[in-house]
Amino acid sequence: MPDHPRRRPSSLEEATKLVTPDIRSGWVLGLYPDAGEASGTFHYRRQPRPCATPGPALDPERAASEAARRARTKVRRYAAANRLDRLGTLTYRGDGLHDERAVRRHIAHYFKRLRYEVIGEPFPYLWVPEWHNTDHGLHVHFAIDRYVKQRQLADVWGRGFVHIKRLGSARSAGTLESARHAAGYLSKYVAKSFDESPRCARLHRYEIAQGFAPKVERVWAPTRELAIDAVSEIMGRDPRTVWTSDQTVGWKAPPAVWMSWDD
Repeated sequence: MPDHPRRRPSSLEEATKLVTPDIRSGWVLGLYPDAGEASGTFHYRRQPRPCATPGPALDPERAASEAARRARTKVRRYAAANRLDRLGTLTYRGDGLHDERAVRRHIAHYFKRLRYEVIGEPFPYLWVPEWHNTDHGLHVHFAIDRYVKQRQLADVWGRGFVHIKRLGSARSAGTLESARHAAGYLSKYVAKSFDESPRCARLHRYEIAQGFAPKVERVWAPTRELAIDAVSEIMGRDPRTVWTSDQTVGWKAPPAVWMSWDD
């Protein structure tokens, strides 16, 4: 691995100089300050390549696995960055509902009503549909960032039962810890949809409120150590957890790193 000598950034100003992407070989990391995490890989020097020809994936199973991984990552970062620590479920009464498009219309209308009739302002949320079973059909898991009375949630829904709970203790409310707890559940439901769901083509596996995407900062450095130093400088402290691909036996992808911070 290339190891070009470079002194450690000694200030935020110096660290942010690494943000501009570089065509040379080096480490490129994405830092999500509000979500308290960063990850990236070693990028080899770019070489001109012919354009890929559109078509089916050569390995559909691997493609599905990668898509599931990307979806779980996006869900985790969105939930953590927006402190979504209240997890709820919306169900349909009677025989349930089996029409996926209808469910999406109902949920879109539901969150629109919550915004205008109950909360009174835009707010971050994330929801994931799940098949309960072939007999009862679909229900929806969702997460929000604030307290709303269960009665209000149920009145706006009006199609069945609503369950809502805050994950974690009162002391951890609104923290990364509790939001990551909720994100873990939602990520599990998203991953499950890739394995079991008879989802209609071109329908998203989850939906989020627009306008609350986690902020990302791109960092480039010639070595992994300097990349970690740079993002730590931006965060103002060392990460709590650092994982590197060196720890995984038989790793076949480009070298990678992931790290996380507490509040």
